[in-house]
Amino acid sequence: MQRLTMALPKGKLYEPTIQLLNQAGLSGGCLEGEDSRRLFFDNEESGLRFIVARPADVPTYVAHGAADLGVVGKDVLLEDQQVYAEVLDLGYGGCRFVLAAPVELAASAAPGALVPGRSVTRVATKFPRVAEAFFRQKGWPVEIIVLHGAVELAPAAGLADAIVDIVSTGQTLRENRLAPLETIAESSARLIANPAALHLKRQGLEPIVRRLREMTKEVARCSA
Repeated sequence: MQRLTMALPKGKLYEPTIQLLNQAGLSGGCLEGEDSRRLFFDNEESGLRFIVARPADVPTYVAHGAADLGVVGKDVLLEDQQVYAEVLDLGYGGCRFVLAAPVELAASAAPGALVPGRSVTRVATKFPRVAEAFFRQKGWPVEIIVLHGAVELAPAAGLADAIVDIVSTGQTLRENRLAPLETIAESSARLIANPAALHLKRQGLEPIVRRLREMTKEVARCSA
């Protein structure tokens, strides 16, 4: 039996991903909840192995062939530059990238000039590639400030004029007196695959992809 490996993301996508795999009959009941410390799970009946990794690491496992398939948010893929095939939009874990600013500034902001009298807007983000691509397309002069923690703090601390971040409900923005100015991109959970595996392990991968497509009512491959 040909062994196949799927990388699963820790965090908010983990539980709904387990639910999907269980409903699709792909897990064989081997997967445990997020409280488990195990990082490997084997479905002996199907030969499918699951590995659990940080979301940002899932594309790396897939791109380098350590995993044949992976589940990860589109937000991670937009920031990543490795080579993999995006196969399906799984339809859950919805969120969006937004440009946001303090409510007082947002009320008076003009396109391309958030701060009156300042030629370059300072924007804090954990997603510099996404932010840079957005502002390059807009032609807005900005200084990107990369943070690894809560970017909502940056405007209040005087570090940045605005932020680019992921939001689901917008509650965190409201609690920090920030208002969305523009949606940059939509995100949801995606199934990705190693390009070589799609060719060399096609016989084993096709039934898995087909079953997940049926479960998520996908009728076509998702474009990157």
